[in-house]
This record gives sequence, C-alpha cells and structure tokens, in this order.
Amino acid sequence: MRIGELAARSGATVKAVRYYESLGLLSPHRLPNGYRDFDERDVLLVGEIRRLGALGVTADDARPFVDCLVGGHAAGDDCPDSVASYRAAIAELDERIAELGRRRDVLAAMLASATEPRCQFTEGRTA
Repeated sequence: MRIGELAARSGATVKAVRYYESLGLLSPHRLPNGYRDFDERDVLLVGEIRRLGALGVTADDARPFVDCLVGGHAAGDDCPDSVASYRAAIAELDERIAELGRRRDVLAAMLASATEPRCQFTEGRTA
C-alpha cells in the first residue's frame, strides 16, 4: 500500500509516517518507480507508535515495542526491553509529578504571602 493509505488506515499523517521511517521504525519496500510499499505489519507498527505517543512516549522511545512486533511477538510489550521502557516512562512521570508538586507548593506559599495583610509603615507618626 502507498504511504497515504497507510496514514489513513493508521490514523497518522503522511508526515508522521515519513518521520517514523527516518527514525528507522518502518522499513518499507521500494517499488521500481521508487514509491514506498507498506504492508499490514506497518499499519500495526504505526498504530503501536501512535498508541504509545498518546501516553507521552516519544516515537524514538517506542523502538523496543516496534522491535518486539517486528520480531514476531503478538504484542509490542511482550519483550523485556519494552517492559523496561514502561518502567522508565513511569519513573520519568513520577519525577515530573514531584517537580510539579514542588512548584505548586512554592506558588501556594507565594500566594499566601501576597494575600496576607501587611503592616503599613507611615513616616512621622509615633505611637
């Protein structure tokens, strides 16, 4: 199938398919006229990359899942490297969540400080 059909069937854009190919995640055959020729496996691979992308996993970080599928496994996460990628993605999210929590705490403290009544100093007055 041509690149436009792959894009339509997988829900990706043609530009995204070309990007995945540039990363080496897809390896289409070339027809004598130079056109890319994709197959059903490529629909599966692009679907896996997009599914992971929706969870914040970059296309490049989807490589272990793609390699697992290309290796003949039924699912992209049937391989140890894919499971390790899940763990790494979760650890990264945990770090980001902790950082956001720290930033929120600082902002909350700044808000509390900004909304507290402040002492007014007036020159020339004595008590």
